Amino acid sequence: MQNMKDGPTTHSSTNTQTTSTAEHLPSPHFSPAAVQWRVKSGANSDRLSQTKSMVLNDSDPLKLPISHHRRNHSQHNLSNITGMVDQSPLKKDGFLNKAKITEGGKKIRKNWTSSWACLEGDKIEFYKESKQQTLASLKIGCKPENADLCGAQIDWAKDKSSRKNVLQLTTISGNEFLLHSDDDSIHDWYQAIRHVIDRLSKKGISNTTYSIWKSSSSEEVNRCRGERDIKPNPKEPKSEHRKSLILRLNHSSSDTSEKKRVKSRLKKFISRRPSLKTLQEKGLIKDQVFGCHIDILCKREGTTVPKFVKICIEAVEKRGLDADGIYRVSGNLATIQKLRFVVDHEEKLNLDDSQWEDIHVVTGALKMFFRELPEPLFPFGFFDQFVDAIKNQNYSQRVQSVARLVKKFPKPNHDTLRVLIQHLQKIIAKALVNRMSSQSLGIVFGPTLMWPERETANMAVNMIYQNQIIDLILSEHVDIFNPCMM
Repeated sequence: MQNMKDGPTTHSSTNTQTTSTAEHLPSPHFSPAAVQWRVKSGANSDRLSQTKSMVLNDSDPLKLPISHHRRNHSQHNLSNITGMVDQSPLKKDGFLNKAKITEGGKKIRKNWTSSWACLEGDKIEFYKESKQQTLASLKIGCKPENADLCGAQIDWAKDKSSRKNVLQLTTISGNEFLLHSDDDSIHDWYQAIRHVIDRLSKKGISNTTYSIWKSSSSEEVNRCRGERDIKPNPKEPKSEHRKSLILRLNHSSSDTSEKKRVKSRLKKFISRRPSLKTLQEKGLIKDQVFGCHIDILCKREGTTVPKFVKICIEAVEKRGLDADGIYRVSGNLATIQKLRFVVDHEEKLNLDDSQWEDIHVVTGALKMFFRELPEPLFPFGFFDQFVDAIKNQNYSQRVQSVARLVKKFPKPNHDTLRVLIQHLQKIIAKALVNRMSSQSLGIVFGPTLMWPERETANMAVNMIYQNQIIDLILSEHVDIFNPCMM
């Protein structure tokens, strides 16, 4: 006992007020036994006497005295030990639905994919395969997509997706991820990722130190991680490149306000925008021929048959009646578009010009004119009635029904159809040369002159009826247009 008292427990008088309170910490070296220190103070002695004994008790934790003596700080600094326990890395993995919406500060198309997520250390990695395949890919050396959690932000995304319980992870490099789970495990992921971010923040890891320079061909950004002691000079002004980088990283946070400003500006622009009538009166917008309603076009030109239709018919009858496959053979589309541009933007059109020498260009432009009418030459309200008329098994009744419907056409539609049918009769008269009969012209002009307002599943059947209707009008044009023939 004398050796125990004269041993390492001898202290100076400054240590006589040592507290008897003990810190509790489990020891990895003594299990299940524990070491207990008991402190006793003598009644007539200035020194502390300590005795130690081994107590085999699983419930008793390790009790260590805390000494405020400067020589004992290194031995009893338990706060550092507990801090090391809190800083142990957290591991978590499982399947998550992932969508990357921003890369390097630039928005990209959102595409949800199922990934195997692994949270370990200071980053979260995303694999395309399952857990077993992930381990195999790691052995091969495949590099998964990852998100660095140093300086990252995690929060619930409320307006970025229609799905419920979606997390938004924003990294310091300007990448944004949306994370979602089909079950309630997303809350556990939130706590785990939040724990890692907070742990890295407490460790003081610097993730805002950048080395930025600009070369002749590209601007390179190197991020310095793990530099704890480097502090930016407050007197040194920020470079323009760093300012632009910071603005780009903060772009996602101000995206909503930016959209609101754009919408308000567009509303003001639309409210101040002049009307179409005003632009037409000033000559900034000219009235076009292609795509214009036939009633409006005829009213503007002061006629019941559009002038462009008359010009094309005259050109074909002048130099195209004998052309093989007239109206069936397609002309050069680029030249047809050029002719269309001239018609829409110039007042005079001379089809005798050498650039329009191909008669199939003229016929192609005429067919395009009829196809681009907002409402076909056979008005929408007559389509079903014509289909019912052509289904009539009695031929004479069929002709009479078609004749009654044609007479009900608006004046511009009726007169234009009549002029066109008269022209096509001259084509049929040369059928031995141009090989275009009434059936061939019916196939060409059926879908060109009439179509339903809404496409249905019977489109193929309707096309047959369209061809038969035009063929019937061409064959019985005398009876159909007799009261109106000139």
